[in-house]
Amino acid sequence: MKAQLLTMSTPDGPFTIIARDGAVLSSGWTAVPDELTGQIHADLLPGEYETVTELGSISEAVDEFYAGNPGRAMEVPVLQKSGPFRSHAWDVLRTVAPGSPVTYTEYAELSGNPKAVRAAASACAFNAAALFVPCHRVIRTDGSLGGFRWGLVIKESLLDRERELALALK
Repeated sequence: MKAQLLTMSTPDGPFTIIARDGAVLSSGWTAVPDELTGQIHADLLPGEYETVTELGSISEAVDEFYAGNPGRAMEVPVLQKSGPFRSHAWDVLRTVAPGSPVTYTEYAELSGNPKAVRAAASACAFNAAALFVPCHRVIRTDGSLGGFRWGLVIKESLLDRERELALALK
């Protein structure tokens, strides 16, 4: 099945999205689509790609995120496939409020298994739909950033943007 491919300009650099049937398969801060396909489950991997200039509500959600409305990205359908814990953990990530990051330990608790800290971290590492499943909102217990597939500079930028927005809304 053919998927759509879009690279957008953002304040954090190029952001590429691979989508199918109105759902995000993979996304991240790169202009190289091949850097995204490795995260897509083999059962969902498209055979063909069509480069497009917009993706309707998906690209609008990215624009709105950078305009100060991060909630819209949580409404975009995402198509990822994994085991029960990881799939549930990805859904849980979409409930973490912008400007209120959680630790990996808190994320494991929110996901229903306080002892599954490594599994929760693994859910972040294998998340293909960056921004739409906001793994950047998970940090280490000591408050440091931890890892991020797209680099700590981008993770810090995203968290700073969301923190500023949360302060402005208070």
